Amino acid sequence: VLLIDDILDTGRTLTKIHEALQKHKPASIKACVLLDKPSRRVEPVYADYAGFEIPNAFVVGYGLDYNEYYRNLSYIGTLESD
Repeated sequence: VLLIDDILDTGRTLTKIHEALQKHKPASIKACVLLDKPSRRVEPVYADYAGFEIPNAFVVGYGLDYNEYYRNLSYIGTLESD
């Protein structure tokens, strides 16, 4: 099974999905993410394949949004706080 996600942040989502899939006894489970943000990890999980490692910043664009804004940007950028 290959899990594909946009961003690996705290690791909670990937951990829950991995646990649910393990119940079906697949031969293997691998994870592929576009963005990996290890500084925010709270679960001991990692991506087998990652496009980019990013710092602890809020990213938007290319499907990632902030309150449903910026999702349609054709690039990934960061939001600055006021």
